[in-house]
Amino acid sequence: MVTFDPNAFSQLHIDVARNSTDDFNLFHDSKNWHKIKDNPFQGPITLGFQLESLLEGKVFEFRHQANEQELINQYALHFSNYQFTFANAIKAGQLIEVEIKPSQFKTEPKPVLSNRIIVKSDGHMALLGYKKETTEPLFLSDVDFSDYADLRHQADRSFLNVGYFLKRKFMTTSNAKNFLCGSLRDQTEFFDELQDKVIFPEIFPCALLSSALLEKALKKGHDFEKNPMVYTSHKISIDRRQLTLLRSNDALHILIKPAPDSAEHDFGEQTSTALEYECYGLVKHNAVLFRALISLAPLELILQSLN
Repeated sequence: MVTFDPNAFSQLHIDVARNSTDDFNLFHDSKNWHKIKDNPFQGPITLGFQLESLLEGKVFEFRHQANEQELINQYALHFSNYQFTFANAIKAGQLIEVEIKPSQFKTEPKPVLSNRIIVKSDGHMALLGYKKETTEPLFLSDVDFSDYADLRHQADRSFLNVGYFLKRKFMTTSNAKNFLCGSLRDQTEFFDELQDKVIFPEIFPCALLSSALLEKALKKGHDFEKNPMVYTSHKISIDRRQLTLLRSNDALHILIKPAPDSAEHDFGEQTSTALEYECYGLVKHNAVLFRALISLAPLELILQSLN
């Protein structure tokens, strides 16, 4: 087990992370968080993907110290998988403790390298879950977009006739650098103009999901002040082979639709329930960079569960 020295996100870190991903959720807004109905946090909170980016860096450091990269290469563990449940919000200035349990490696039925992760904030549980390296994606593995039309010709922020909402983003090194800084990480490990080094970190393209989900809700007329929504869990699979091919200004097409057993509704309705979305990040030739199951719940339901 490895426990890292405590860190803390400042409001500046939160602002940098949200600006670099176009996340306009009021929960992170230092000027407008109070507009959220029954907001229990009494101030802006960190981004879920911002915390996951910090964990990406901690796990990388753990793997480096344990000489596990050779194992990853030997067994062709091309997929990086994150499975996290959010237990509590983290506010600016709160100390964050990250604990990574010893690695577990199995070859049957398929090779997998796994670590349990626990995050505490000011001594209270904030997040728990796993980081796993696998040969195949753990989530949404049966999709194939190879026969889809060229998504570059589809309108941004549009609803496709196959049921997906499309949000087009572009991979820029400046935004990725800022996101790393906002996640308390060293940008020089990924980018160096003098050495022509461009390596996009795993979580950055996935973090663009937040703005895509927000824009989808905005398009549907959702009221973010009266009907706030919060993340409850993330399940993400990233293809590192596609990640290494990304270059600055490459288009990222984000596709979102409700999961089969999740009926969309506005969060203010009396029948409001938790929602789950299937999300995909497609790059050149509709190759899948990431797959994600993103679960959200009305803040009202969260508050009811605490009473």
